[in-house]
Amino acid sequence: MTKESLKNAPFVSKEISWLYFNERVLQEAADPSVPLMERMKFIGIFSSNLDEFFRVRVATLHRLVKIRDKATALIGHDPQEILDEVHCLVVRQIARFEALYQQLLDQLSADGVFIRNEKELNDEQKAFVATYFHDVVRPLLVPLMLTSKTALLMKDQPVYLAVRLQRKKSRKLDYALIQVPADRISRFLILPSGPGTTELMLLEDVIRLCLPEIFFYFDYSAYDAYVVKMTRDSELDMDDERIATFPQKVQEGLARRIAGDPVRFVYDRTMPQPFLNYLREVLDIEEDKTCIGGGRYHNFKDFIGFPKLDRPGYYYADGFRPVAHPQIKAGHSILDQIAKRDLLCHFPYHTFEHFIDLLREAAIDPRVTTIRITAYRLAQDSQIVNALVNAAQNGKKVFAVVELQARFDEAANLFWSDRLRENGVRVVHGLPDLKVHAKLCLITRHESGGKAGKGGKGGKKVRYACVGTGNFHEGTARLYTDHLLMTADQRITGEVHKVFELFDNKYRIPMFRHLVVSPFQARNKYRRLIQSEIRAAKAGEVAGIDIKINNFADPEMAELLYRASRAGVAVRIVARSMFSMVPGIKGLSERIEAISIVDRLLEHSRFFIFHNRGTPLYFISSGDWLPRNFDRRVEVAVPLYDKEVQNQLRQYFDVQWSDNCKARLWDEAMSNGYRPRAETELPLRSQVALMAVLQGEPRQDGEKGGQ
Repeated sequence: MTKESLKNAPFVSKEISWLYFNERVLQEAADPSVPLMERMKFIGIFSSNLDEFFRVRVATLHRLVKIRDKATALIGHDPQEILDEVHCLVVRQIARFEALYQQLLDQLSADGVFIRNEKELNDEQKAFVATYFHDVVRPLLVPLMLTSKTALLMKDQPVYLAVRLQRKKSRKLDYALIQVPADRISRFLILPSGPGTTELMLLEDVIRLCLPEIFFYFDYSAYDAYVVKMTRDSELDMDDERIATFPQKVQEGLARRIAGDPVRFVYDRTMPQPFLNYLREVLDIEEDKTCIGGGRYHNFKDFIGFPKLDRPGYYYADGFRPVAHPQIKAGHSILDQIAKRDLLCHFPYHTFEHFIDLLREAAIDPRVTTIRITAYRLAQDSQIVNALVNAAQNGKKVFAVVELQARFDEAANLFWSDRLRENGVRVVHGLPDLKVHAKLCLITRHESGGKAGKGGKGGKKVRYACVGTGNFHEGTARLYTDHLLMTADQRITGEVHKVFELFDNKYRIPMFRHLVVSPFQARNKYRRLIQSEIRAAKAGEVAGIDIKINNFADPEMAELLYRASRAGVAVRIVARSMFSMVPGIKGLSERIEAISIVDRLLEHSRFFIFHNRGTPLYFISSGDWLPRNFDRRVEVAVPLYDKEVQNQLRQYFDVQWSDNCKARLWDEAMSNGYRPRAETELPLRSQVALMAVLQGEPRQDGEKGGQ
């Protein structure tokens, strides 16, 4: 294959590769080795993932279709062809999803757990539901009566009951929409039931049963109700030419999001066609492929929070609880421990409390003068914010870079910005036209042999940095695998300080020798590192690149790795969701191997290891390999210089690469096949094995799941 022919090397669209990732989530829901209610949770995750996919990626494709020729040149694919393929894949996946859901219901029923609808209740249950509806549900309902002239605004994401009402005498049909208030009360109602059984009812069926009570003042004799759901374009459009502050623009963009164009309308396929046609007319849904027929229920993301059932074997056994980092001593200053050595935390195997304790210590240490931090997503009841507020009230200078364009967290971040400012924290919102996605914290402490001077100043200024792959978020830190480097290495802390100075002085771009910072130098840095491996391979030396990443869909990096493979570089990639390369093609990518791991924890960490002629280079990073992460975001990758920390990351990758239980192969057919395991080979489930490794216990390779 010539250099010129690489222009035609395969490059899978990121939307299609992502859908195959979501299919792997369905595989977990189908895996009998996964506990039953954990499988139900994967059903919910699949549904939630698909919602966001339509709100963002499908919405973007619809926009690109409007500039089809330019878009094809820009993204390398015809957006309409991608939309057509998306539609086919989603219809196929929904059919599998519904079959899996029914299988789970059958297994629950066999164990005495039943989800009842409004036609399956006994008299006691009907009376119970009627009382619950009257006391709790009805005050939350606002029925919308429909006419062909209705200027209707159906909200994005909630499920609605589309109701057909028939009058007694005239037989005339009326129509209404009722939003199911699952955002305010539980989607699940536990019913009175006999011994040994558990019976539940979904909120929409509670409303179905009680429709006569809602419309009692009309002369209706028949009621039919079908669940429908609208997904809208959720990209924020902000007019940069208007004179407004950035927070005002975000607020206005959030208001416009409510009325975004429809990108998916899901309906109960048993709905009569005339009723569906009428709804489409009223809701102004013109595109046929926007309409997707489904089952009786939608919004399965709520099933992630399915009520806890007291049944043996329904959940993962305890044992996946975060533990203390073995090199962090309780009851001792974390800052002092970082001063002695670099520490690499592996979340959620290690407790996120270490980082919170670090901020709490900094907030009260009289020698600490300054705390700087970036915030992309924060927990609902954020202990991070509480620690920063405490620090500001203790007289520290606290500087927070809060990203207002963190998708679907914009409103929350506006709230946290106000809360921080009200308590004396200086808040900025990053750089013009660039999302700040870097995960950074910098603590400055004045240290000397004697006592610190007034205000903690005096003596030697020492900086402590935390650079991570995931958000400073207590919730996701229990579910996502991420890495956080804690260091006092001046090579790193000095450059983290430069990044924060950049947020202050937006027009002076510093030089970086150690950190790899997007959008200023990351693309060039990784290009040089890959080219160095190519040169080594061509010289007959050992060359290799190991990559752990969420998403990989950057055309230039893909082409460089294809070239590396042809030169003899061994490339191993663990890519969770989007992956646009095709490994294993003779003469092009036969030296590239790639897997995806989908298991109990969400694989989120990003790191890269370059063989570098026997002196490996290690980096952990906040950014994936997508054009946006290289060109339109502030991302930071940090080198690991400490040998023990390097060894920990090396071991981490090796364990993941050896997974033969939950690892699927990326291949040309996008088959999602599990990595083969020889009959004599012991099963290795990497997340189980890593739990033991990182907690200093004998390695447990794990169960025979997934094959």
